[in-house]
Amino acid sequence: MFSVAQIAKFVDGRIEGAAELAINQLAPLDSAEFGAITFCAQAKFVSQISTSQASAILVTAENSHLVKNTAIIVDNPYLAFAKVSQWFDWRSPIQAKISSRAVVAKSATIANTAQICAGVVIGESVIVEDGCYIGANTVIGDQCVLGAGTRLEANVSVYQDVHLGQNCIVHSGAVLGADGFGFAKQAKGWQKIYQLGGVRIGRDVEIGAGTTVDRGALSHTFIGDGVKLDNQVQIAHNVHLGNFTAIAGCTAIAGSTHIGENCTIAGLSGVTGHLNIVAGTHITAMSLVSHSIKEAGVYSSGTGIEKHQSWKRNVVRFRSLDKWVKRIKSLENEMQKLSSKKQ
Repeated sequence: MFSVAQIAKFVDGRIEGAAELAINQLAPLDSAEFGAITFCAQAKFVSQISTSQASAILVTAENSHLVKNTAIIVDNPYLAFAKVSQWFDWRSPIQAKISSRAVVAKSATIANTAQICAGVVIGESVIVEDGCYIGANTVIGDQCVLGAGTRLEANVSVYQDVHLGQNCIVHSGAVLGADGFGFAKQAKGWQKIYQLGGVRIGRDVEIGAGTTVDRGALSHTFIGDGVKLDNQVQIAHNVHLGNFTAIAGCTAIAGSTHIGENCTIAGLSGVTGHLNIVAGTHITAMSLVSHSIKEAGVYSSGTGIEKHQSWKRNVVRFRSLDKWVKRIKSLENEMQKLSSKKQ
């Protein structure tokens, strides 16, 4: 339980109201009750401020007069909410111990402050630094490194030669360092290209449930500092993700593509291989990126949803575009001839 004063100090906010009020939970703006703190970060929710029962609301100065109880005035309510959320984290603190049901290679180095849960398997020459947490049944291959404060949830698979920086979070079902998709066509079938690189992941990276990051073919696959990967994202071999890039669920990045810093890629998007995407690029949902992007901005592809009958008609028209272009060009030529005759 925290006081309004403690929270305001933590987020560098200014209080209008009762600083001594106790806060015991975070809650949505429209359903928060007394004892909760909430926030308003978008104009479309401003109308809910005056009816909210929350003990305290994180708001901008222009909306503070609408708060019934206590306002904590900040420049960015959403960012303030994000910071406060860590105070209400449900996960238990790290307990420095190695379960008797874990299997740890003799050559592995495990910090005294790390927690290794039941069913964990840790390979040869692995380094696990201070304050790491490794959840039940997670497997870590030989020669891996886990930076201080990194957390692997249950049932994570980490292949050989994967390095994670400090304070990373990897959720259940993620696979780091599996073979990239490399095969050479031969007369009958395919010759496997053995994937000899590793994976290098920076600090403060979060990797969602069921996400896969393939190892490099010869050099490493690289994930920069502060990168955020949603659930079920596919990162192919030798991809390079710049610092602070975020990629939403069910997106696939093909091999050897370089994506710059501070990019966002929305869900269900696809990026083909061997491309370069400049820093500061934002790609909307269900987009296909088939060529390099050299100028930062917002990019989209595909078509938005519409009623089925309208969509069917437009599909027919789309298939006729080439015919219509030819007809228009023909009409333009005829008009040009007529214009020339008049002159």
